[in-house]
Amino acid sequence: MTKRQIKIFDTTLRDGEQAPGGSLYPEEKIRLARQLVKLGVDTIEPGFPISSPGDFAAVQQISRELQGVEICGFARAVQIDIDAALKATEDAALRRIHMFISSSDIHLNFQLRKTREQVKEEARTMVAYAKQFCERIEFTAMDSSRTGREYLYELIEAVIAEGATIINLPDTVGYALPEDYGQMFADVRRHARGAQDAEFSAHCHNDLGLAVANSMAAIKNGATYVEVSVNGIGERAGNCSLEEIVMAVETHSEALGVTTGINLSEIYNTSCMVSRVMNMPIAFNKPVVGRNAFQHESGIHQDGLLKNRNTYEIMEPEKLGIPRSMIILGKHSGRHALKHRAGQYGIDLDAAALEDVYSRFKNLADEQKHVTDDELLGLIGDQTAAERFSLVHLQVVSSSDRSRVASATIRDNESGGEATWSGTGDGPIEAIVNCIRQALPMEVTFTDLELHSLSASEKATGEAAVTVSCGSQTYKSSGLDEDILFAAAKAFLSACNQAVRANADASRDVPLMA
Repeated sequence: MTKRQIKIFDTTLRDGEQAPGGSLYPEEKIRLARQLVKLGVDTIEPGFPISSPGDFAAVQQISRELQGVEICGFARAVQIDIDAALKATEDAALRRIHMFISSSDIHLNFQLRKTREQVKEEARTMVAYAKQFCERIEFTAMDSSRTGREYLYELIEAVIAEGATIINLPDTVGYALPEDYGQMFADVRRHARGAQDAEFSAHCHNDLGLAVANSMAAIKNGATYVEVSVNGIGERAGNCSLEEIVMAVETHSEALGVTTGINLSEIYNTSCMVSRVMNMPIAFNKPVVGRNAFQHESGIHQDGLLKNRNTYEIMEPEKLGIPRSMIILGKHSGRHALKHRAGQYGIDLDAAALEDVYSRFKNLADEQKHVTDDELLGLIGDQTAAERFSLVHLQVVSSSDRSRVASATIRDNESGGEATWSGTGDGPIEAIVNCIRQALPMEVTFTDLELHSLSASEKATGEAAVTVSCGSQTYKSSGLDEDILFAAAKAFLSACNQAVRANADASRDVPLMA
């Protein structure tokens, strides 16, 4: 059976940027747009050209540079907006103009203060105007899900008659239930004259947590496009999440008879880039890309996963570009998880040793919630054999008006030698990384850092999760400490030790005290 392709319309750089605190510089928009092309989206809405000179310039440069993807110019149903959108996108190889006007009575009565006839005439006139310059015209009836059906039919008929080729029926305030939202698409496609010649698009907000479910309902009822944002960012509670709708379609592709053109292996990279550039952390329990999405602490789950991953996972993180880190050690973990993790370090625990380690592990986990690999190895008593490098001493000097300075004493547990290194940086963590890196026998790149407080008092324990890369591989570890800088140093060195173990043949003959 030939599957129907659902087109992914990405509005991260327009609606996503409208999230409070999510504003982007033009050069940041361009970087993210390039990544969206690698991800394989079908249409990019890079901004609102009339809103600022910076937005206009970003849309213009993206239109000129990214010739293999459709670029969408966003505008109100107002001529000055449409002119700006046309001008900003004039160099795009593929383009559409996307204009909107409110359609619900609550918007007409209290925001626009116009009658239904006035709004319909403005919509009709502006679509006809834009059609002179651009073939692909998308029309959005804003707040469609709260608009009376008969008026919605009239409005859609009017704009299709003037040349609108794509009709967007948004759930602007995240109000609709999936069955109602899907039925709206079915009704408009059935009753609005000319609808058979148009494509339909869904744009759902997540105020009630229903954006993905509503978008799926629209797909089932004939929508060709879903309008989404990376990590679900956007106004208020955000938009339909790109990664969630894509993986919902992918997971149920056979049953639904639909697919997308998204490059799944770029999902995680794109999510991380958007999070970093827009300074919007990803929630731990965020579906698909959240830190906990493919991690398990429950002993029952860990046991099942170690036997067959399909017992508790419906997606493969590796296909999404997500580094595999399945088992998290905490108070809910069981003996199978401890034995498995020790085995990853080449340590075979017999039944008696496992029972002893497990008992002490449980006491430690009750005290601090999570147990790091270094701490587990310490409980086993095999830390120096498993880890080539250990942190003996760390000192960091900070100042408000000069570079931060760090010094670290590192022990090479293979040779028994110690050396002290110093480094500087614009921030204390950069200084720490720069001095520890000097002790390593290979080039390791610091790629990502997450910092979290595990409690709320002045004695709060900080957790640092660090990702490093060496060659084409990535390695991730975490560290816990009341001093967050020391936690970051432990996490960085632990991740580096993973890289050293993975490249043992290349690094074994390189002594620390060279």
